[in-house]
Amino acid sequence: MRVQRKGAAKTAKSLLAAASDVFAEKGYRDATIAEICKRAKANIAAVNYHFGDKETLYTEAWRHSFSESVKAHPPDGGVNDGAPPEERLRGQVVALLRRIADEDNREFLIVQKELANPTGLLNKVMRVELRPLQEKMEILIRDLLGPHVSDMQVRFCEISIISQCINPMVVRSRYKERREDKYSPPGVDDIEAYSKHVVEFSLAGIRAVRDDAEKKRRGFKK
Repeated sequence: MRVQRKGAAKTAKSLLAAASDVFAEKGYRDATIAEICKRAKANIAAVNYHFGDKETLYTEAWRHSFSESVKAHPPDGGVNDGAPPEERLRGQVVALLRRIADEDNREFLIVQKELANPTGLLNKVMRVELRPLQEKMEILIRDLLGPHVSDMQVRFCEISIISQCINPMVVRSRYKERREDKYSPPGVDDIEAYSKHVVEFSLAGIRAVRDDAEKKRRGFKK
């Protein structure tokens, strides 16, 4: 994205907000620059000036949406770094679930559209933006698992926790019009109750992995 001249930032911000809405509703391929500019009340030439092309606008719109989402729902869930690891896990799980469930979250909706009709354009920006959050969770999980587990076990536990958060939220958004349909996949309405379940379930699994690793370590020492 080009460096903004003084007085142009407002237009760029309006374009990002409008683009986030349109890409979240229609996906990359069905979104048009004309519609985005109409919603932003900006000239079509403004997209070229501020972003260069539709591809860059797409990646920057996702980055903008992600940034706004994280501001609204800080990843630590309000739990400080000095808290016990179990409490920090609760904070991260609650924050992730609230972030995904937020109806104003365009980041998650854009990703859903991307997964349904991939362009590959978001791969790099998502790696860059999400990696710090992933690293923070990996450090926390390793702390909970102890020193005798493998990197693969840490990774598997991380995947399990994140999947518990994301999968039901996908169902929740896709089937919100059919919640009473008994044939619809189960979703989640009570975010707070579900976050408590995810934490308790995950901690039980982590304890099992940790205990198994400790038993194996003791067995090898005999």
